[in-house]
Amino acid sequence: MRPDSNPRRNSRDKEKEDNGLEDRVVTIKRVTKVVKGGRNMRFTALVVVGDRNGHVGAGLGKATEIPEAIRKGKEDAQKHMVSVARNEANSITHDHLETYGGAKVLLKRAPEGTGVIAGGPARAVIELAGIKNIRTKSLGSNNKQNVVFATLNGLGNLMTPEEVARKRGKSVEEVLA
Repeated sequence: MRPDSNPRRNSRDKEKEDNGLEDRVVTIKRVTKVVKGGRNMRFTALVVVGDRNGHVGAGLGKATEIPEAIRKGKEDAQKHMVSVARNEANSITHDHLETYGGAKVLLKRAPEGTGVIAGGPARAVIELAGIKNIRTKSLGSNNKQNVVFATLNGLGNLMTPEEVARKRGKSVEEVLA
C-alpha cells in the first residue's frame, strides 16, 4: 500500500479528478422492483461536483452497480453545472429563498469568519462551490435530493450588483444605496 493512501476512505469523501473538479456522493439509495422472477435491485447515486471556484453541479446516476451509478451521477452533474455569484468575503451577494419540490432552502450571506453553517446535503453543494461564509436553513421537506437541487438552483439564481444594475438601467451605486 502506498504511504499517501488512506485505507479508511469511504464513498462520502471527496475525490479530486484530473480536470480540476471534486465530487462528493451525497446519498446512495437501493431501489427494488418486484418482478415475476424475483426482485431487481438497482442503485441511485446523488453526486455533487464542483471546482471550489464558483462552479458547481449536481446529478443523479442510476445503475445495477454502485460504482456505475456514481460514475453516471458525476457525468450528469458535469452537464448541469451552474456559476455562483460571490462577493469579496467569499459569501453570496444577497439573501435568497429557493424552493424545489417540497424543500425550501434559505441562503443568507455572512461576514468574513462566519464559516459554512449548513446541513449535510446543502453543505456539500456550498463547499464545492467555493463559498466560505454563509448561513443556510433547510425549511419544509428534508428530502436530500430536493434539498440539493433547491440549494443548487438558489446559488444559480443569485445575481451580482452589476447584473442587477444593468437589468434595472441604473448605476451600481444607485442599486446598493
